[in-house]
Amino acid sequence: MAENFDVKLDAKTYIPDPSYLKNSALGDYKKAYEKFLSDPEGFWAEKAQELDWMKPWDTVRDWNWPNARWFCGGKINLSANCLDRHVKNGRRNKLAIIWKGERGKEEIYTYRQLYRAVMRFANALKKLGVQKGDRICLYMPLVPEHVIAMLACARIGAVHSIVYAGFGAEALHARIRDAEAKIVITADVGVRRGKFIPLRSIVDDAVKNSPSVEKIIVLSRERCPVELYSEMEVDYYAIQEGVSDECPPEEMDSEDPLFILYTSGTTGQPKGIVHTNGGYMVGAHYTCKYIFDMKENDVHWCTADPGWITGHSYIVYGPLSVGATVLITETTPDYPDPGIWWSLIEEFGVTIFYTAPTAIRMFMRIGEQWPDKYNLSSLRIIGSVGEPLNPEAFEWYYRVIGRNKCPVLDTWWQTETGMHMITTPLGEPMKPGFAGVPIPGVVADVVDKQGNPVPPRQGGLLVIKEPWPSMMRTVYKNEERYQQYWNQIKNWYTVGDLAVKDEDGYIMVLGRSDDIIIVSGHNLGTAEVESALVAHEAVAEAAVIGVPDDLKGQAVKAFVILRQGYEPSQKLVSELTYHVRMTIGPIAMPSGIEFMDKLPKTRSGKIMRRVLKAKEMGVDPGDISTLEE
Repeated sequence: MAENFDVKLDAKTYIPDPSYLKNSALGDYKKAYEKFLSDPEGFWAEKAQELDWMKPWDTVRDWNWPNARWFCGGKINLSANCLDRHVKNGRRNKLAIIWKGERGKEEIYTYRQLYRAVMRFANALKKLGVQKGDRICLYMPLVPEHVIAMLACARIGAVHSIVYAGFGAEALHARIRDAEAKIVITADVGVRRGKFIPLRSIVDDAVKNSPSVEKIIVLSRERCPVELYSEMEVDYYAIQEGVSDECPPEEMDSEDPLFILYTSGTTGQPKGIVHTNGGYMVGAHYTCKYIFDMKENDVHWCTADPGWITGHSYIVYGPLSVGATVLITETTPDYPDPGIWWSLIEEFGVTIFYTAPTAIRMFMRIGEQWPDKYNLSSLRIIGSVGEPLNPEAFEWYYRVIGRNKCPVLDTWWQTETGMHMITTPLGEPMKPGFAGVPIPGVVADVVDKQGNPVPPRQGGLLVIKEPWPSMMRTVYKNEERYQQYWNQIKNWYTVGDLAVKDEDGYIMVLGRSDDIIIVSGHNLGTAEVESALVAHEAVAEAAVIGVPDDLKGQAVKAFVILRQGYEPSQKLVSELTYHVRMTIGPIAMPSGIEFMDKLPKTRSGKIMRRVLKAKEMGVDPGDISTLEE
């Protein structure tokens, strides 16, 4: 596999203040992990019992490779666990959602207000003929009504399929057709960097030749009825007129589907990942309570969108299941200026902040003067999600945003896993560049193609060896594709990422296994070379690809965005090439470096290296519907 990796692992270690370990819900990591290993089913049963079940399960797990069933026979409702139990246990007047619009508008919902709003909208969906098991497509901006619609679907047993409102009509159409959505919920417009995005007209195009769609629900951002042009369209508020605000939660089997979420499709046709009610709920709740360590007075802000799995698990279902206060906002990190996010942390007293390495590196590039203008002392925990957090970005994040005191939770997980899988638990030593260790409940390892564990400091494939509750159950209408995750190596879940472990068992994720550049027989992970480039003071971001080379088979080509104050020059090309040589070795030296203003990225912030490769090779890049611009 990746026998030729020689990864620089001698990272500096940061020890959090002892109070984090003392006060954390998880407690001592090693003891918690040993407890899990001694009785995995007992471990998960204990976590599941913290939720409200309408009917207890008969068995915790039924594992029939490659298919798992969790909490078999149990009945549950996610909406009831996110709302009803808080309304009844003293949190009825606690803030559930704080929303800040790009144009300064604010809205707040207590748990009781959110509970009522969800029940009204759930009844409105029923009035339109929505039944348990129907698929509902949400294509909405990041507004409270988006969260209300999600919870309303969960309440009545409808399966939601959320499509990020940055996708175009073609991508939306493909997802509507595949899911056979009965209803599409949208808004007249989204707002992004001062501009209106015409969501409704995009939906109008997307539903053409979509015979399953019966109604389009349109939310007017100004809360006045929109002029409806189609007999299919209905107004979000008008359909709620006269409905009851009492809607008992549907009794859902633990294995009933909760949602379908399509992966971004950067490597081909989007895959509809299916998650179920019981196991997913347990995973999202467990990781919010024990990994994010959410306390009663926390204000949690995840900067993702509900259109991604991060938004499902760590904006909506996880935080609301533990009764947290959640900040949501449609603001982008640099509009109207690069201080907007830090001003929100100061204004609302955010205690847990969860964002992407892409955003962190953008702020690094702009400079420390922006966060330095604001009081960020409320922050208790800062997290990272979406791609590997390179050591330089970790150091900056810890020092500038965390003010040298907040633990950094660099989390590794996927749409398919539903919850955090690898991170550095609170209170444990942090190593920049390393995501951390498998959390209690997860058995992970780094192996070669035959499934043999590789020695420390050697690269291999990241695998998950045991099933877990929030694992996906299938790929919608494509069971064969689901099984591919499990049948590549020894019946384990193969995540598709390269990784390396150190002597302490800390795991560094190096990037996708299909992002390997083979130079003269040596395997190079793109993330490793990119991290070396970003370690240079002049570089803000970097992406590398393999290009054909007559002598070496492949050579490394780098695309670089410079920090402010640096200009492209041949001297800088030589400096960067030498820097990579000294950091990794001669084999990794780029054969060419191209300076760019922007890199092609998905809307979730992942660099689309295949677009760079297609451009370099002069070929069609294929589906680019997920491209940010």
